[in-house]
Amino acid sequence: MAKLQMFESALVIFLIFTSYLANAAQYNVVNYGAKPDGKTDSTTAFLTAWKNACSSNKPATVYAPSGRFFLKNVEFNGPCNNNNILVRIDGTLVAPSDYNVLAKAGNWLSFGHVDGVTVSGGILDAKGPALWACKASGKSCPSGATSVLFSNSKNIVVNGLTSVNSQMYHIVFNGCNDVKVKGVTISASGKSPNTDGIHVQLSSGVTILNSRIKTGDDCISIGPGTTDLWIQQIACGPGHGISIGSLGKDASEPGVQNVTVKSVTFTGTQNGVRIKSWGRPSSGFVKNIVFQNAVMNNVQNPIIIDQNYCPDHQNCPGQHSGVKIMNVTYQNIRGTSATQVAVKFDCSEKKPCTEIKMKDVKLTYKNEAADASCENADGTASGVVQPTSCL
Repeated sequence: MAKLQMFESALVIFLIFTSYLANAAQYNVVNYGAKPDGKTDSTTAFLTAWKNACSSNKPATVYAPSGRFFLKNVEFNGPCNNNNILVRIDGTLVAPSDYNVLAKAGNWLSFGHVDGVTVSGGILDAKGPALWACKASGKSCPSGATSVLFSNSKNIVVNGLTSVNSQMYHIVFNGCNDVKVKGVTISASGKSPNTDGIHVQLSSGVTILNSRIKTGDDCISIGPGTTDLWIQQIACGPGHGISIGSLGKDASEPGVQNVTVKSVTFTGTQNGVRIKSWGRPSSGFVKNIVFQNAVMNNVQNPIIIDQNYCPDHQNCPGQHSGVKIMNVTYQNIRGTSATQVAVKFDCSEKKPCTEIKMKDVKLTYKNEAADASCENADGTASGVVQPTSCL
């Protein structure tokens, strides 16, 4: 009976997919002049295919077949006449070698004011190393471009996408609702600056699943105004870990709440699970956060709250963070620390951390018990907690 039900379910899914393909309008970028040679500028062809899909009154597919397509910055803007557009990429999209081209635009591929867009498959090669080298040299260089931006959009799916060598952030969701990211692969040098894997801000209902992120900054960064975020089954490293923040840069700022980070492995990262805020006044807050079932492999700061963030010691020395952090749970966190202090809660004197819960935490340093450090932090410990709780 169970096998019959599984077969029937699979059949229904197949029929729905077949029906979608039969009814969807299909727009192959090659038919609009795109050439899969990695050299010919295919920007106009992609934009034309998108405009046709967006203006279609029925489900539509923008299709990029196998090969390498050279693209400058492309804006896939809505609103559209339908809320079911599939952008299917079987090949590789290649950015210009001159990093200034994308850097001036700020984004390589951007989706704005769209509803019901799925980006499936494909490789994005943003050719970031030249810009990274410029920044490392100390020369005056542009900030760079985000590889993929979704802004003011809803019902978004990103599935099976690979992003390599982004100039700056790889994937950003800003002002979005109901987003699912699954099976993505993100890769950049561990020394590449500001190449956050996935950044979420001012967004709700975002789910990030089953992804591998190697980068030079945060694997996933969580900005102000993020609510109802679920992160699960992520392999992170190299990189700076999964970070809430930095928050409190502005005096008036929306908070972060209802975030779950579950079943994540950190390998050789600078941080594991981190909350970070500027050391200056702010109306921001962090609450209802769960870090669960995490494995740390030689991580410098496995568990850290840093409320005294003050880069270059400018605009914040001597001040206290106004970001209120409360109700944060660390459960079943285990593995190895690369430093003696594996747990560090450096909270604000003005707005101490409260309701911190440590449950079944076991972190070691060189096969021995690690240390914990607490400043202005209050909470409870239960189960086996190592290092010994300092709350």
